[in-house]
Amino acid sequence: MQLLNGKAIADEIRREITENAAKLKAEHGIIPCLAALLVGNDPASQIYIKNKEKACAQVGINSRILRLPDATTTGELLQHIAQFNADPSVHGILVQLPLPKSCDEKQILDAIDPKKDVDAFHPHNVGLLSQGRPGFLPCTPHGIQQLLVRSGIQIAGQHVVVVGRSDIVGKPTALMMVQKSAGADATITVVHSRTKNLADLTRQADILIVAMGRAKFITASMVKPGAVIVDVGINRLADGTLCGDVDFDAVKEIAGAISPVPGGVGPLTIAMLLRNTLAAALLTAASPP
Repeated sequence: MQLLNGKAIADEIRREITENAAKLKAEHGIIPCLAALLVGNDPASQIYIKNKEKACAQVGINSRILRLPDATTTGELLQHIAQFNADPSVHGILVQLPLPKSCDEKQILDAIDPKKDVDAFHPHNVGLLSQGRPGFLPCTPHGIQQLLVRSGIQIAGQHVVVVGRSDIVGKPTALMMVQKSAGADATITVVHSRTKNLADLTRQADILIVAMGRAKFITASMVKPGAVIVDVGINRLADGTLCGDVDFDAVKEIAGAISPVPGGVGPLTIAMLLRNTLAAALLTAASPP
C-alpha cells in the first residue's frame, strides 16, 4: 500500500514557488502579494488565515491580512475588495469563508477581479475551467491532481468517482479530471447524499476522491481492492482527534494507495493558493499596467 504524502509534495511545490518568486523579484522587481479578508472571530478561520500568512512569508510572498468585525456589512466588504482590485501591488485576493450570515457571500466573491481570484471561485474562472481553458485552478482540486500526478498515479483512462458535489471540491474536481489534458482524461462519476446505491458506485472506482464532510463515511466494504483513495475530509472527533471522511485504518488494508488525514490534501491546498498568487504576479510582469 502506497501512502500519498501530501506534506512532502507540498514542500516540493513550495520550493519551486520560492525559487520562482525570487526570480520574479530579481528580474522585474515584483514581489507577489496576497490580500486576505477575514470577517468575524471564527476560531477555525483565524487559524487558517494565520497559516496562510505564515506560508506566504516562507516562500517570499507578501501578505496583507484585513481583519474586520463581525458586524461588517456587505457594502463595507465590497468597498475593501474594490480597493484591493485597484491596487497594482496586490496580485491575489481571497475572502476567508465562512462569512457571517449578514454578508452576501455570492455578491462578495463575484466582486473580486477574476485576474486576482486566486481561490478560483469567480464565475468567470469557473466557466473557463468548464471549457478546459482555466485561468486559475481551484486550490483543493488542483492539490488533489498534483498529489496523484507527483505520486506516479495513472489518471488517464481510469474511472474516478468523486464523493461530494460542493462548488469548492466536488464539482471542480470532476471538471478537472474529465478534461482532455495532462493529469486528467479520466471517466468521471459524481455521487452525493441523494445518490441511490452509492456503495455500488464507489466500489467501481479506480480512484476514489472523497469530500463528503462526514467522519469515516467510506468503509472498507465500499472500496474496490487496489483502488487509489484520496481523502479530502477533515473532521474533529469527540476526543479531539482529527480524521477524514474515510475509515483510514480499515481501508488502508485493501487500498492500493491512500492519503492520510492530516498530512494528505490539506498542505497542498495552501501550496496551490501560493502557486496561484505567484501566477497572478507573473501575469503582471508579462502585462505591466
